Amino acid sequence: MTIRILVVEDQKTVLAALVALLGLNADFAVVGGYADPVLALEAAARLRPDVVVSDIQMPGMNGLELARRLRTLAPDCRVVLLSTFARAGYVQEALRLRIGGYLLKDSPPERLADGIRAVAAGRRQIDGALLELEEEGEAPSERDGVLLHLVREGQSNAEIAGALGLSEGTVKNLMTVLLAKIGARNRVEACRIAEQRGWI
Repeated sequence: MTIRILVVEDQKTVLAALVALLGLNADFAVVGGYADPVLALEAAARLRPDVVVSDIQMPGMNGLELARRLRTLAPDCRVVLLSTFARAGYVQEALRLRIGGYLLKDSPPERLADGIRAVAAGRRQIDGALLELEEEGEAPSERDGVLLHLVREGQSNAEIAGALGLSEGTVKNLMTVLLAKIGARNRVEACRIAEQRGWI
């Protein structure tokens, strides 16, 4: 199956590089590349790509807002956001919007390609490095929030490991620490507590 991809990146040199890089994959068809997110939205509504790969930080409209609007204009399209660095709040907002992927731009090319394939197949992909953010007040850390969202979706440790690019053992350790931090006996109770406190 060929995955139809539309790329959105305001830096034209990076845009050209992404289009060329993705085009090297036999199962990808890049249907367009746009530096202007407004034009990209119009193109997505017309071209109906399977996946939109977008920079998260762009002037005028960021990748999160682009993803929000795509839900109306191209509801079957999945989104992979790319970021140069981790920023507090972005991961949680991406999860709230049920965005398929959130990867760092310096990820190896094969990680990006595999992430796009996974998102096109309906799986979540989040770069493990994005989980190493600081605590903010009493709310859970970005890492904890990501884990809680994935647990609430019913994903097993193995599935979470695949989504985050981590080992299953690492995910088990993170879950053990998270349950202790929240004071929960199991995953179900952890999600219930997190929902009651407005964390997810």
